[in-house]
Amino acid sequence: MTRAASQTKQTEAKATAIAQARAVAPGVPARIGSTPATKYRGNPAIFGRLVEDHDKHRALLAMIDATSPKDPARKALFEEFVRDVHGHAAAEEQALWSTVMRNPETTEFARHAVGDHHKLDKLMADAAARDIEAAGWLTHFAVLKEEYLEHILEEETEQFVEAEKTLSDEDQRYMHKVFNRRKKAEKAAAVIEQKIALKPIA
Repeated sequence: MTRAASQTKQTEAKATAIAQARAVAPGVPARIGSTPATKYRGNPAIFGRLVEDHDKHRALLAMIDATSPKDPARKALFEEFVRDVHGHAAAEEQALWSTVMRNPETTEFARHAVGDHHKLDKLMADAAARDIEAAGWLTHFAVLKEEYLEHILEEETEQFVEAEKTLSDEDQRYMHKVFNRRKKAEKAAAVIEQKIALKPIA
């Protein structure tokens, strides 16, 4: 594949992911700006599929930021973000990290990614427990947004790179299928937990 064709494929993949987010609230702008460079965007195997979700989540976060406190779109976007992230994380752990964790060379990368998922669960529960129409809600949301963006940057630039070294092309294609199947089920079953954090989440 030529460099131009690869860039076109990446651009199309990113646009598709953003369109998925915009479908939740078409009237809200989805200005995610530039995204970290990754060779996986547009890839047909597991890592490309995960980046597709990441781009959708980047768009949802930007759209939530663009809403006003009384805008009903804020609640719809936040609930879609939480359910999609829950489904994504659970399916990612089952399809990818459960296998990667068994390899001594990549165990720590997998454990770190899964640990981040638990931290994000607590931050989402904290934001969900607070009054989404309050003027200060975006302050709590900003912590979640920053942590999530940092998490997916680390996955795309470090953890996926290391995991890929231990996986065959066949492994990656199989994981893609498992991920899609599990994400659909996990997202459908996702519950938006509400629990205010009484101390900083570390």
